[in-house]
Amino acid sequence: MQRSDKKRRSRSPSLTASSSSTSSSSSSSSSSSSSSSSSSEDEGSRRPRQPRFPYVAPPVFPARVAAVVEDAKRKHRTDIKSHEWNREGFAGSDVCELPLPDEANPIKREHCIELSVERFIEEYEAPSVPVVIEGIPEAEGWGAVRNWTLKKLRKHYKRVQLKCGEDDDGKSVRMKFKHFAAYMAQQTDDSPLYIFDSTFDEKPATRPLLADYAVPRYFGEDLFALVGEARRPPYRWFLVGPKRSGTCVHVDPLGTSAWNTLLVGRKRWVLFPPDVPKAAAQGKRFVRPGEDDEAVNYFMDILPRLKRAHATDASFRCVELVQYPGDTIFVPGGWWHAVLNVEDSVAVTQNFCSAQNFARVWRKTRVGRKGMAAKWLRRLALTHPHLVARAHALNAQDHFVMRHYDDDPRDGNEATGEKKQKKLKKMVGSDGEDHAAQASRKKAKKA
Repeated sequence: MQRSDKKRRSRSPSLTASSSSTSSSSSSSSSSSSSSSSSSEDEGSRRPRQPRFPYVAPPVFPARVAAVVEDAKRKHRTDIKSHEWNREGFAGSDVCELPLPDEANPIKREHCIELSVERFIEEYEAPSVPVVIEGIPEAEGWGAVRNWTLKKLRKHYKRVQLKCGEDDDGKSVRMKFKHFAAYMAQQTDDSPLYIFDSTFDEKPATRPLLADYAVPRYFGEDLFALVGEARRPPYRWFLVGPKRSGTCVHVDPLGTSAWNTLLVGRKRWVLFPPDVPKAAAQGKRFVRPGEDDEAVNYFMDILPRLKRAHATDASFRCVELVQYPGDTIFVPGGWWHAVLNVEDSVAVTQNFCSAQNFARVWRKTRVGRKGMAAKWLRRLALTHPHLVARAHALNAQDHFVMRHYDDDPRDGNEATGEKKQKKLKKMVGSDGEDHAAQASRKKAKKA
């Protein structure tokens, strides 16, 4: 997830009169605004802008809920006041009902009963092809199917503090789940607060969530587990996303692949293969004056614009899909992706490294986590000597020289590892940007 900093440029109360004319549903709600601005964008920027969407009155929360939400919003987005979170009026739009465009490249769907692990590796993981696997929670008897309804989560975890954002220093913003659930049920924000918690497995109050699901058999190989929980990067997250929340285009950390299983609601995804340039996928040049650049803006306006701009570019391609309850999406390492919760949703996601994506992960880890990379190599030598040989071959191929960490005092130091791990909790998985990406976006928005 990402937000803006204190010095973000000022924004108008409503979006510019742009259109997502490629989408049939969006044209009905925005065509009048876009046609009125066709003369000159400069002239349009000088005129008072009319709301694009029908007005939806903000909710009136109980005093305690209102205070908690106000505090979380104030910390999470210091660039705007809490009452401005609905200033663009997306609650009155049809952004969550936009159909997939006719030209959208369909993603392959498989049912878990018919897809073997061997065929998954051969047809999807090895060639780095995303896929949706249906029916895993039901077929594998996940307790989450029964226990992760919003009603039951509120009942059993109402007093638990879960992460729903970050402040400008990267510190977690937390809220009791009962307050978050009340907020989610009534909010009219353009880009709402979003529970994206990587510490649920550490706290006694939320650790039972771990027993409600199991890693699907397709993703059983977890090579980062060899370095131990205290040293490995964060890799699993519990997600509760209100309607219109989401994440902008990003790639998962350290080249890892990911799986994301949805239990409640619907999510809309767009994925770009690794050879699509970052700038092309993110489409920042298509953000117009006065517009925000949250996930809701991306799917409503920016994505249609960048697709139109690249309509004749055969090398530019993306995959769009809607994820439904029971669907597990496999996101190969290096694939750019953005996500929009089009309904209130509950999901779980994990990042992983396997033999299939080892080369990509090794190249990222040896630079981004040098100490861990050396320890990882030593542990791999005991169980996966062929991967150690592969790592050395990659180093030689890239003319990369590793310093020796044989005497690294952190190796095996669990206390130091735990301290490092707390810092690394800022990294996120397939449904959210890492802290470095957030910081970069904030810096870029400084006036």
